[in-house]
Amino acid sequence: MTSNNVWEPLRIELARWQDAGRKARFWLRDDDAVEPTAALERLLQLTAAKSTPLTLAVIPAATGEALAERLAAQSACLVALHGWSHTNYASANEKKQELGSHRPAAAVLGQLADGFGKLKNLHHERFVPILVPPWNRISSALLPDLPGIGLEALSVYGRASTADGIGLLNTHVDLMDWHGTRGGLPHEQLVAMLVRELEARADGDDEPVGILGHHLVHDETAWSFLSALIDETHDHPAVAWKGSDELIAS
Repeated sequence: MTSNNVWEPLRIELARWQDAGRKARFWLRDDDAVEPTAALERLLQLTAAKSTPLTLAVIPAATGEALAERLAAQSACLVALHGWSHTNYASANEKKQELGSHRPAAAVLGQLADGFGKLKNLHHERFVPILVPPWNRISSALLPDLPGIGLEALSVYGRASTADGIGLLNTHVDLMDWHGTRGGLPHEQLVAMLVRELEARADGDDEPVGILGHHLVHDETAWSFLSALIDETHDHPAVAWKGSDELIAS
């Protein structure tokens, strides 16, 4: 496909949504923020250009005033809790986890509470009470205790099912090819993933479609896709880009 035709499947699917009088809700989460960097600056400028809402999953143990000061003027940027230190406690033969069952629950929850308080103090009204587990993994035994910390939603990867005692606001389309090039996935593949997510909502399912980025490791393939996606959709009558605060409130 030519670069223009790459987007035709999405245009066709969104036309179906428009004909049906429906509007797909999109949201953007980007993980692993800690401090101002050139990559973060690029992300902030890209999203600000079309006033696209952005939620940064920030690692509390490693962040501080510098990031808070940089984000203070970003009206469409929110901050979520990204675990505590993004440390892997799983064994070598397991998938990476910080919030697994490898430590006492009280220790894990205590760190999350510390992170919640730190980010809230740093970012004030910009902080949203959403937990983004590092590597999108968390022990189900921890879920009932998350509201006691003040958390209102959990954000992992994949279609939402059920979570014990807490809401879900998931992501579904990850820009990165983690198991291959470790760069951005081909645009044709990402468009196909978006179309599949929209088709899966054909029965009236209103789950927001979450786009997942990792600005610190984006290559030009990832950056150009995100830019083109925003250009394709920001004024489309069948798409509404939403902030995570609005989505968990609804």
